Amino acid sequence: MKRIKTTLFLIIVCSGSIFSQQKVDKVILNGKIITLNDEQPTVEALAIAGNRIIELGSNQKIKKYIGKDVQVIDARGKTVIPGIYDSHLHVIRGGRFYNAELRWDGLNTLAEALSMLKEQALRTPKGQWVRVVGGWSEFQFKEKRLPTLDEINNATGATPTFILHLYGQAFLNKAGIQALHITGDTPNPIGGLIQKNPIGEPTGLLVAEPNAFILYATLSKLPELTTEEKINSTKRFISDLNSLGVTSVMDAGGGFQNFPDDYQITDMLSKKGELNIRLPYYLFAQKPGTELEDYLKWIGMVDLSDHQTDDSFEGEKTEYHVQGAGENLVASGGDFENFLKPRPELPPAMENQLKAVISELVKNRWPFRLHATYDESISRFLNVMEQVNRETPFNGLTWFFDHAETVSDANLDRIKALGGGLSIQDRMAFQAEGFVSRYGKKAALHTPPVRRMLAKGIRVGGGTDGTRVSSFNPWIGIYQFVSGKSLGGLKFASSENQVDRISALKIYTLGSASLIHQENERGMLKKNLLADLAILNSDYLDIKEDEIKDICSILTIMNGKVVYGAQEYQKLAPKIPSAIPSWSPINFYGGYQSR
Repeated sequence: MKRIKTTLFLIIVCSGSIFSQQKVDKVILNGKIITLNDEQPTVEALAIAGNRIIELGSNQKIKKYIGKDVQVIDARGKTVIPGIYDSHLHVIRGGRFYNAELRWDGLNTLAEALSMLKEQALRTPKGQWVRVVGGWSEFQFKEKRLPTLDEINNATGATPTFILHLYGQAFLNKAGIQALHITGDTPNPIGGLIQKNPIGEPTGLLVAEPNAFILYATLSKLPELTTEEKINSTKRFISDLNSLGVTSVMDAGGGFQNFPDDYQITDMLSKKGELNIRLPYYLFAQKPGTELEDYLKWIGMVDLSDHQTDDSFEGEKTEYHVQGAGENLVASGGDFENFLKPRPELPPAMENQLKAVISELVKNRWPFRLHATYDESISRFLNVMEQVNRETPFNGLTWFFDHAETVSDANLDRIKALGGGLSIQDRMAFQAEGFVSRYGKKAALHTPPVRRMLAKGIRVGGGTDGTRVSSFNPWIGIYQFVSGKSLGGLKFASSENQVDRISALKIYTLGSASLIHQENERGMLKKNLLADLAILNSDYLDIKEDEIKDICSILTIMNGKVVYGAQEYQKLAPKIPSAIPSWSPINFYGGYQSR
């Protein structure tokens, strides 16, 4: 053991000296640089060699690195932060559909949303649909209400239209009902409702009661883009993530996302060195009742040890690999988060099904993550995990819960005892009003209990759960945890559950990295760590709280390369191609709207 520790020490020392000897490629001067390194919290400048930061300090100190062929970037007093790390985003699936979607993310009025809907319906060709797929809440609108079916039908006419509202409901216009052949005789799926009028005809409203399968299944029937369009769509989506300062993402899998078939686009971009984001991803079992078969098959197909020693991210490529299993491990464990409906009671069969899967994951040393909204579900999940741990010890295996809005103190202690973490999201920014209407103001005060999580020393990372529930904009989550407010302005969180701005930023950088033990290579700006950073359009520490959610990047560097630039930095970045097909809403409105 002593020899191993000595060898590791020599490797670290040698690697540090190698980085220091590398030729500097870039320097950033005149910045208000927030490092998130408590030993050196702020600096003016930094130097980059290859894909690593090799020095930080004053302008005078870093100017010594300027020489021939060194790119000098003047931050002009703007705020610089480490690259954002979204620990829960469905980027692989989202990228495949992004160009086909009309985004209402960030809009201020319903009138504007309906106007966009009408314009897009007129330009969408026959055989295609207008689709608004998540990322918005009625409370973000000045009108504080949902669109009516009459308004949707008047705006869209004969163009089939699907509008997803969180994971609670979806709206189909009359043309969409006809295109999907939904009639008065169409039966309701289990856990879902096809609303019908007094004479038994479908109205166009689909409701999760509380199972979101009816929404997923309907969406899966809509036409897909071509392969060429999916490639372009994924690049555009990643570019929009870069425009928000995002440089790393953990993909949480998702419904109707089959491995390996639905991973071909990101596979190809990775192989070509065109994946402008770090992307460890999880495998999500798709078919109820055969989850164990899926995971046993994938365990046999995928060698997780490959990426543990893979240094490909030191060169042109960024890491892209299977990270583990989840976010759902068994369908019977899906405690859907439709806060307008009663909490789902998980079936008695859940425990045995979940134990079978987790036992195999632990035996094979596969990290995992598990969707868990309610404390009642978390208690039952932990019962299973503790039983597995007694039979086959976790022994430091990486695992964490996703969401955990109502997790109790007692269960936080159990999570810590098992070495688990928590990936928390901004779902209350979108759903606080619905949560309060069902569970009351008191229940929302610590939902999720972020301060208690941090105080107990649990690993806590931040995510968005974009694109079908929430927006893909991580600044909404940072805003939620700082302000304690929803997008509609409802102050739902207690002051004791709010965090300061540095702590919130750490959750979405260092915290996310810590979930899978990457905090020693990213998440802060420090010598020898990865050169992932963003220059922001606003002073994060000084702007008004309500302005935090509209922050964006004007220069994003990932792996030492400029991947996005705007305003005075636009010429430094690769040109963003137009979205295809030409009628794509992205060409007319972009992604996140408030900018």
